[in-house]
Amino acid sequence: MLYLSFVIMKDFVAPVSLAEPTEKDNVDSAALERYLREEGLYESREEAELREEVLGKLDDIVAEWIKGVAEKHGQSKDDANAKIFTFGSYRLGVHGPGADIDTLCVGPSYASREEDFFGSEKHTLQSILGRENGVQSIRAVKNAFVPVIECVFRGISIDLLYAQLAVPFVRTDLDIGASATLRHCDERSVRSLNGCRVTDTILQEVNNVDAFRVTLRALKLWAQRRGVYSNVTGYLGGVNWAILVAYICKLYPNAAPSVLLSRFFWLFRQWSWPTPIMLRPIEKDSTLNMPVWDPRENPRDRSHLMPIITPAYPCMNSSYNVSESTLQVMTDEFKRGHEMCEDILKSSNLEWSKLFEPAVLFSEYKHFLQVEVSATSKEDFELWEGWVHSRMRLLVKSAGQVIDLRPWPKAFKNENDENDPNKYRCFYFLGLSKKRSVTRHSYDNAMVLPQTNVDLTPAVNEFAHKVKDWPDRSKGMDISVQHITYKKLPKWLGLPEKRQKKTAATTGKRKKHTD
Repeated sequence: MLYLSFVIMKDFVAPVSLAEPTEKDNVDSAALERYLREEGLYESREEAELREEVLGKLDDIVAEWIKGVAEKHGQSKDDANAKIFTFGSYRLGVHGPGADIDTLCVGPSYASREEDFFGSEKHTLQSILGRENGVQSIRAVKNAFVPVIECVFRGISIDLLYAQLAVPFVRTDLDIGASATLRHCDERSVRSLNGCRVTDTILQEVNNVDAFRVTLRALKLWAQRRGVYSNVTGYLGGVNWAILVAYICKLYPNAAPSVLLSRFFWLFRQWSWPTPIMLRPIEKDSTLNMPVWDPRENPRDRSHLMPIITPAYPCMNSSYNVSESTLQVMTDEFKRGHEMCEDILKSSNLEWSKLFEPAVLFSEYKHFLQVEVSATSKEDFELWEGWVHSRMRLLVKSAGQVIDLRPWPKAFKNENDENDPNKYRCFYFLGLSKKRSVTRHSYDNAMVLPQTNVDLTPAVNEFAHKVKDWPDRSKGMDISVQHITYKKLPKWLGLPEKRQKKTAATTGKRKKHTD
């Protein structure tokens, strides 16, 4: 069985090569980093210092907040403590100018999320932040999968999560990486804690953190330019890319970024999914007894197409949104990335910009699904558009069973729509093409054959029904989905009258899309 053999292998992620960088590798890597800096991926020293100041102030605010909560609940103010941790791109050291800082507040058992973290009462952290000078645009998202307070603090965007430990005292030397920290925590606290635990574990698994960071910055920029950076759409998000890069770093622990980037595309263009990517063995703890990813025991896990497993307990698949269509798109892009890297590294004139050329959806396809999202007020539109976007993967998954499609992760808006009474609207586009014959490498090794006649009506109707059935939907929130050809695309997109033709062939029978 594919999964079992991988999970119980003795040498978990053994290095493929321990070779040190050559002089050419260092030159190529320096050129890559220089290109990333020219593209504005690194923040200024002033912004970095401002972030440190904001985090320091936030730490002071949390320290005062927990004392007030302790007093309210009859606990000792002298012993009261809460801690701030960072995670995500900031903790990994790959954030760019203007990026959010993902932060976690860890508090004791008597400080509850519902009554002390959120709320309008004077003692709550939400209320204290709202009164703080320099804090703007504060927004509490209580019902999210991971509840969060969003705010802008002196120009720095902050996403603040909360974890309520099951102990009355938070130690100043709290080891958030210890699995015992999760004991008796509620599910939302476990999810919040695991953001930090996963980020820290990824860094621990990497031999050369500087090389990891340059490579990850490059991959994130590449994925954004090529339209495959979006967990919610069915592609990969920040933590997924970080785990994949860390895996390559374990295979080539001494390699320079240029080599790591090239090896990344070389490996994943041919990876036999759903063989999982794991940085360390899956840990099971009978004393905590939390569910972990295990396709041998969990039938649902067997349906995952591109398992990228988080390295901290409880280990989960971080890429469960990936569908057949988005996996195929990413595989095609990995193949292109490999070809581009090969050409760039062989050339005497290094041009890393060729790798990062943006994909242009509209030149690649003749047929599209157009999803129009509209509302009659700005507030309603922001809520409605967020909901529709989060459900888009349902359309991708169902329609992708009968046709190949490429969803573009970002919405398109007509910037000259000011005089339109329905100006609160946006459009999502999905490129359509005939389904390829592929073998699904899973337990059944099923062959997927293309259909001659394709009817997307059932998939579209099911998607529209599920989206419109949102309990918070109000009057004026609407959605329409229709099939259109290139010639019928909105004029305001500014596209050429005639679509660019596809040119050179790539590996396999499918032709390469021109950008």
